Amino acid sequence: MSIWFSMIIAGIINYITRLSSVLLINPKKLNKNTKILLSYVPSAVFPAIIFPAVFLNDYGDLVNYNDPKIFGALVAVVFGYYSKNIVITILAGLLSYWLFIYYI
Repeated sequence: MSIWFSMIIAGIINYITRLSSVLLINPKKLNKNTKILLSYVPSAVFPAIIFPAVFLNDYGDLVNYNDPKIFGALVAVVFGYYSKNIVITILAGLLSYWLFIYYI
């Protein structure tokens, strides 16, 4: 069995499990506490995706304090806090990251 076949099968299984949770769960039947709990899921998952990308290098070690990724993330946090706009936050973070790479 080739690696591509394994990856395609894994992708199909992953898609089916995610799709089944969307299709089988009726949001109108969930109680209030469950809805409140589920409203925190995106904000809990986002840092779990972003923080390792910012603070860990390719080998899984912590980056130095002067890494451009940290400066870009700090700029993005400030812009996100004040602008409350995801597009401006992403653009500010990327632009500052690229500027720090160019000038450092």
